[in-house]
This record gives sequence, C-alpha cells and structure tokens, in this order.
Amino acid sequence: MLQECFYHTSLNNWVYAYDKDTIHLRMRTKRNDVEEVVAVTGDKYDWDKTVAEYNMLRISSDSMFDYWEAHVKPKYKRVSYGFRLRSGNQYAWMTEMGVTPDQPAPTGGYYDFSYIHEVDMYAAPEWAKEAIFYQIIPERFANGDPSNDPEGTQPWGGKPTYENFFGGDLQGIIDHLDYLVDLGINAIYLTPVFEAPSNHKYDTVDYKKVDPHLGDNELLKKMVEQCHSKGIRVMLDAVFNHCSEQFPQFQDVMKNGENSKYAEWFHIREYPLEVKDGIPTYDTFGFFGNMPKFNTANPEVKQYLLDVAEYWIKEIKIDGWRLDVANEVDHAFWRDFRKTVKAANPEAYIVGEVWNDSLKWLMGDQFDSVMNYPFSNKVLQFFTDPGMDGSAFADNIGSLQVRYPQQTNEVIFNLLCSHDTPRVLTRVGEDRRKLKLCVVFLLTYLGTPCTFYGDEVGLSGGDDPDCRKCMEWDPKKQDRDLFDFYKMLIALRKNNQALRRGFFRFLKADPHDSRVIYERIDQDTHFTIWMNNTDQKTKISHAMDTNDWKDALTGEEVHTTEGTMNIELDVFGYRILYRNLH
Repeated sequence: MLQECFYHTSLNNWVYAYDKDTIHLRMRTKRNDVEEVVAVTGDKYDWDKTVAEYNMLRISSDSMFDYWEAHVKPKYKRVSYGFRLRSGNQYAWMTEMGVTPDQPAPTGGYYDFSYIHEVDMYAAPEWAKEAIFYQIIPERFANGDPSNDPEGTQPWGGKPTYENFFGGDLQGIIDHLDYLVDLGINAIYLTPVFEAPSNHKYDTVDYKKVDPHLGDNELLKKMVEQCHSKGIRVMLDAVFNHCSEQFPQFQDVMKNGENSKYAEWFHIREYPLEVKDGIPTYDTFGFFGNMPKFNTANPEVKQYLLDVAEYWIKEIKIDGWRLDVANEVDHAFWRDFRKTVKAANPEAYIVGEVWNDSLKWLMGDQFDSVMNYPFSNKVLQFFTDPGMDGSAFADNIGSLQVRYPQQTNEVIFNLLCSHDTPRVLTRVGEDRRKLKLCVVFLLTYLGTPCTFYGDEVGLSGGDDPDCRKCMEWDPKKQDRDLFDFYKMLIALRKNNQALRRGFFRFLKADPHDSRVIYERIDQDTHFTIWMNNTDQKTKISHAMDTNDWKDALTGEEVHTTEGTMNIELDVFGYRILYRNLH
C-alpha cells in the first residue's frame, strides 16, 4: 500500500456531523491500491464498552485516488477513531499520530470528533432538496405591460446587445406562471429586479425599489404571492459586491471626494475618482468604472446591505437569495448575512456565485449552496468531447462528490448554462440528442437542478449577450418535443425520491468507452440510468441480480438473461430503468 497517499484530517469535508445523530468519516487512498478500509471507533471516555467497527464504502474515485466513507452513530454524540486498511494480507493503521503496522493503544493519538453541536451543524432548507429551479432574466422573459417599456424598446425577439431593451417585466412572469406549473417548475431564480440603468440590472441604484421598467414593489409582492399559491418558491439576485456609479452614496463621493461622509463606503486608492489607462482609481467589479466595489467591512455599509437582505424577505416574503460575485466579498460579511437572513426566515435558501471550489463558504456559517459551474463544465465536456471516455467522466464527477459534505451535495445548485455562459444547446453543437443526455444527467443526479429559461423550447446562443435572448412564445417556433422531454424528466424526478435523495454511484465507466451506467437508490426504489455517448448504435450489458426491472418512462418490463441485463441504445441514446424494493 502506498502510504504516502493515505489522507484524512479531522476538519471540513473529511469529518462532519451529517445530522444530530450521525457523523460522516471520509478517507483517501491511492486508486485501486487498498481493498478494505475499516473505521474503528469508540468513546474516548469509555472505549471498551463503545468500540465499534464500520466497513467504509468506496463512494467515489478520481484519476489518482479512491475515497471511502462511513456513517458513524456514536452513543454519546462524540467519537474517537482510527482507520484499519488492508490490501491482500498486508495491514496498516492510520491515526492522527501517523501510519503504523499495528493498532495503537486507544485513544491517545486517535482522531477525534469532540461533540455533535446542533447549533454548529450545516443545515440547508429541506425544500431545496425537492426544488426544480428555473432561471429567468425578467427583461427577456415576457412583456406583460408595454406601458412601462423603456424609451427605445425594441421589438420582441430581436438580437440582444449589451445595451438594448425588449420590455420584459414582472407582469410578463405573472402571465406565464401556468406555463411554469405545466413544465413542472417549483422554484424560480430571478436575476436582479432592483432599480438599475442597465438591461441586466447588476448595477443597482436603489436596493429597496423594483426597477420601474419591470414594475414596482407591490407587483413583485403580488408575483411572489401568486407563485406561492401555485407551489413555486422565489429566489432573488442580490449584488452586494458592487453597485452602480449612479448609486447616491457613490455620487456623493464623486462630488465631495475624500470629504464625503461616504468615502469609507468604497475602496478608494486615490483621488479624484477617474479611470487611468483603463483602470479606475477605485476598486470595482472587474475594471468597470460604472460598478464601484463596496467596502463591506465598513459597519455602515454592512448594516445598509443587511437591512436590504432582511427587507425583501420580511416585506415581500421571498424564499432566498442568489449572491452575485460572492467570492469577492469578505467572509465576515457573509457570516453576518446568514444570521440576518436566517433570523428573518430560517427556511431561506442562500446560493453564492462562486465558480471554483467553494468549501470555505459551505461549512454552515455562510451559504447553503453555490452555482455549481464545475458540474456544468464536467458534464458538458463529457457530452461534447469525443476524446473523453466514461472513466474520465466518472473521475471528474467523483472528485466533485467528495469536494463537499453530503448535505451540501444534496442542495448544490446544478446548472447546464446561465446568463453568464453560452446556451447548453449551443455548447452541444445544436445536437438535441446530446442536449437530452445532459438534461437526463442533470435531473437524475444529486443536488438542486436549474434550467435556464427557454432551454426547454430550444433557445440557443453564444456568450453574453447572445445567451440572453428573448423567450420564444410562438408555439410554431418552439421545440415542443423538447418541451415535452423536459416536462417528462422533471415529473420523473419530482415523483421519485430516489432521484432527489438517493445514493449515487457509477456502475459502468470504463477507459476507451463512452458508454456509462449509474444508479440512484434509496430504501424504496432502485434506478439505473444507461447512456450511449457515442455516434453508433450499441448494446450495453451489465450483471443484474434481479429480474424485476421496468422502463421508468414507458412502464415496459425489461428482463435480464441469465443474470445479465442487455440494453440496446440508439446513437446518443439513453434508458432509465427502475425496480421497487418492497
């Protein structure tokens, strides 16, 4: 055994309280190097009477390592533990003191989880595990009230640019709520709706006022009430990293310079405020001078923004916040933000925009979730890159699974595209078969899935602003087959808890083979999903212990032959099978 690859630390995603009775332990070994890992556990004050062994399950792998997990239920909410590893007849013990050939005397030098304190536990809203999100840019979804159109509004469906407007508004969303219900959506995420000069509204001028071109505060309240009456949650987008240059406090700094009472609200490097060689003399989002960055460590700024966060939850009854450029705001602010939001509504869902590994925001004191762009990148890479095989795909997904605690994985905000990326249909080369494979994976995988408006009827588009096209409402121009497909897969997920909360594992993911099989399973139902990510018809075979499988989409019985399931799949085809366990 290559002991240099053994890894565990009693922190973060390697050991954590999953619920008030359960502690998850994880360990890493070299890939295909260790046959068995056992967690040997006990209470440090009463080891002999509480000692217990847990055979650890290899939950995932990546290109270099295997990852093992055990779910420990200690008698007294605390546990000391070490790991016993075996490869053939060779054994090794690993504790906090290092690796030894024999078991060290417990419990000195063992790892330790001191106590399950519920107040410290990460706990995301339960409803987020059931949610099927739909992202909407209000300006581009539907024009329900032409009377509030900005000057120069262009005809619906034109080519989007960075500056143009098409008149979409909150009334347009209200008018199409039944469409969302028909699709199966039970949660919507709106990009910013507060007063701002741009079409995208990420440059806020007034944080407590709905932009007049979209409606007003009362109309937003009406929209939220109607959504709730139809079983749809509402998450708004907040920009607390920066504001518009038209923001009154920033205007005061521009006018009065360092004598402004708001000078400490921003990060000013030098006066006067200007742009030199493309770089503002003050910190901004990127280097955009029209979006100055807040000093969120300033007590006045912090209180101002926390009041905003609380206001919309209490007054309008929104169900959560998506937080723009969240990784560029200090952690102390986000800790206070969570306290404020959860005090106003303990069930509010907090999603940060972080494009990379986000563990430091996801330990229970800041966000519930993040925009899972690493997921979308890995999924789209597999279904668009002919050189990527099933083994590499499983490795990539496996590395994402162990990146966060399990309760985070259950509500991670998974998406295939957004207002900041090319449309998924464009990413897959306009091949609807590949698009369907991506959507099948999205809706049968762990986490909280989100669809970008219009994907379900075939909207395409490249990078911003092309991805921000107007929603297509002409049925003759909509891809209704695609709509029916999304509707069918959404219903399948909503009707089967195993697809929302069940255990996930690849059953087949081989080198030099782009066909994969994976499973979702809970105490009641077992699903297997079969995918042919190749341009050839194929037959996939896999050993099955039982012969009671059905097609999840047609109800057709699917039989094994001598303990083997043989599934024929079309080019870029898929099949979803299930069996009831009781």
